[in-house]
Amino acid sequence: MPLKELPLIQEADLKDKVVLVRVDHNVVKSGVIHDPYRIDATFGTLFYILSKGGKIILMTHVGRPRNKKDGSITQSEETSVKPIVEYLENKLHISIEVPEFYAHGAEGYLSIESNVNHSIRRLRNHEIDMIYLPNTRWFKGEEAKDDNYERFTNQLAGLADIYVNDAFGSWQAHASTVGITKHLPSYAGFLMQKEIENLERVFHAKQPFVAVVAGSKFDTKIESLYALLHRADYLVLGGVIYNAYLCAKYGVSIKGVTEDDIAQASKFVEYAKQFPNKIVELPFICESDIFGEKIEGKYRVHDVRKLEKGTKLNYVLDVDPQSYEVEEIRKVFLSAKTIFVNAVMGYVPHFNEGTIGLDTIIDSNPHAVKLYGGGDTMQELKRLLPGLYIMALDSKDYYIFTGGGAVLKAIEQNSSSGIAPVSALINLKAEQEKWKARLSVE
Repeated sequence: MPLKELPLIQEADLKDKVVLVRVDHNVVKSGVIHDPYRIDATFGTLFYILSKGGKIILMTHVGRPRNKKDGSITQSEETSVKPIVEYLENKLHISIEVPEFYAHGAEGYLSIESNVNHSIRRLRNHEIDMIYLPNTRWFKGEEAKDDNYERFTNQLAGLADIYVNDAFGSWQAHASTVGITKHLPSYAGFLMQKEIENLERVFHAKQPFVAVVAGSKFDTKIESLYALLHRADYLVLGGVIYNAYLCAKYGVSIKGVTEDDIAQASKFVEYAKQFPNKIVELPFICESDIFGEKIEGKYRVHDVRKLEKGTKLNYVLDVDPQSYEVEEIRKVFLSAKTIFVNAVMGYVPHFNEGTIGLDTIIDSNPHAVKLYGGGDTMQELKRLLPGLYIMALDSKDYYIFTGGGAVLKAIEQNSSSGIAPVSALINLKAEQEKWKARLSVE
């Protein structure tokens, strides 16, 4: 998708404007920031707004404070933006104010209250440098399917003159990512633009194109896996996804793999018969007697090719790195021209060898473009191979997305414009162009 289809921040008049910026600073786990990459990646947009005379109000979601079953919202330190604000203040030497609102128990925040106007006055008068709203998912309207959605959207729009979306990883159609574009002049930030440009390297991948996808549940990745069967030259699976695939294809039993996962995997195995030799099976797997630590004598390696139908295994928690030494496996990875990775191969933090082996063989290919999904994929690369991670950040041969889920969603939809927030911006630009055409005729 060409960027000319998007309204870009470079086109906005930001001088003396209050700019509401949606970012994906969802990097807090249990109140701690483990990797600030997604925060740092938004600095270009923030500095640009400030350099053009704009005043910034930031917002992000953190975690999943809303219970999907009953809709209740839990507000706690674990999903607070406080660690993010502290990081920004220390990193950039600025003052940031977080407005406080009245919480209605399990309903969370029902509205943005009028006391935010005091913070906005302080922002305009240079008494503070930025405002950071509380976790957007603490507000009842953010994920609502009723009038609360539109009410929250209108309240957000009332805070600012301009809206900028720089949250590629936040692909859900929520009030702060989609609804807001109907009420304010809206633009794509620099990170959003960069992510979409690199996503085109997936859609127009140099071949052979190898995709590696892992996950803890088959149904969360199933649609993107079907899409990758069509798009990629080779598809490599890991995690519970791979375990379910093995159960379905070879008739083995692996502890912890649900019947639902196996049912999904069975359909996938049947569908994949249309694409012979496209799925690359890593032959060596690591079975553990216990779910957790890797204890000597409590785990063993199996060759998938030698397992008999009906074999019952305990927890399979990793791919053994021997897999990457098999000649046909090495050939797949080393001959690739594009490699996309959204995968942690082992159960973290104890089963690491499969992921280390994967990242190592990918790096040994000097000719491939290596595209890494965000989230756990990025975090584990940093934890297990910090030298490679640092090198990758500045290498033209690597790109690390801030949102692996967003990339998979785009692959599933066969276009970056298939992501709802991007589509909302495109539609807005199209409407603007129509109005300009009408005015020029009149």
